[in-house]
Amino acid sequence: MSLIKTIALGVISLWLALLAYNTVFPPISTLMVARVFTLQKVERKYIPLRRISPNLVRAVIAAEDGRFCDHHGVDWKAMHAAVSNVVDEDGATHGGSTLSMQTAKNIFLWHGFSYIRKPIEIPLALTLDTIWGKRRVMDTYLNVAEFGRGVFGAEAASRRYFRKSAANLSAREAALLAAVLPSPRRRNPAHATAFVSNYASSIERRMGDVDSSCGLKR
Repeated sequence: MSLIKTIALGVISLWLALLAYNTVFPPISTLMVARVFTLQKVERKYIPLRRISPNLVRAVIAAEDGRFCDHHGVDWKAMHAAVSNVVDEDGATHGGSTLSMQTAKNIFLWHGFSYIRKPIEIPLALTLDTIWGKRRVMDTYLNVAEFGRGVFGAEAASRRYFRKSAANLSAREAALLAAVLPSPRRRNPAHATAFVSNYASSIERRMGDVDSSCGLKR
């Protein structure tokens, strides 16, 4: 098979999966696949967005994508501002990726910084935002995001760290979960360092100003 045919087949398969996942929840993310193939444990339990606390919705928007309800999948201003990449104390970087971009990466692409991935990730994010809509993007993101080593999704994280369902998360607990997202394998919301605790407090203060009116309210 020629290279052009291989690429064309890959693009067609990607679009078919994108359309299918608009109605059927993605069974697994690329990061989960990598863990399964290396015989590492994966914790995840899918729950619909209506059963996830609005506190967590506001927390992840405040932490990861403050203009979630305003952009169309890509926040060009945030990407431009993040060219220099702000680096946290534990090596986590903030590259201006929206929740739509992170969802596209988690479901369809690979992790780790790559100049090759971004040109694919951006049009995918724009398409997800258009076809899926904000509610579907948020539903998918909160069920595939990694909140700890091998801990994927809001429900698994809530039960692991706070011994409760994601539906019952307090504002502080939600802020702590959001605070680990830039570096989930180094941070633990149940045993937060001073840095993570302070970052969670900053997120919690911003949660009241978050616009979650774009079809996300239960």
